[in-house]
Amino acid sequence: MANSAQARKRARQSVKQRAHNASQRSTFRTAVKRVQKAILAGDKEAARRIFEESVAVIDRIADKKIVHKNKAARHKSRLSAQVKALAVPA
Repeated sequence: MANSAQARKRARQSVKQRAHNASQRSTFRTAVKRVQKAILAGDKEAARRIFEESVAVIDRIADKKIVHKNKAARHKSRLSAQVKALAVPA
C-alpha cells in the first residue's frame, strides 16, 4: 500500500489510466475484427470501406502509444493485403 499522499494519488491515477488504456486497446481489436468479418463475408467494397475507417482508429491509438506503432503498421499491412486479395465482384 502507498505510504505518502503522492503515492496514493499516483495509485488512484494509474487505476483510472489503466482502465482507459484497456478501453482503447479494445477499440483497436474491435476495428481489426470488423475488417476481418467483412473480408470473410467476401464483399470487397464493404471490406475496403470498413478498412479505411479502421485505419483511422488504428493510427489514432498508435499515436497515443496504447499499442506500438509497428504493431499498428503490421495489422494495417496484413488487413490491406487481405482486402486486396478479395476477388472483384463480376
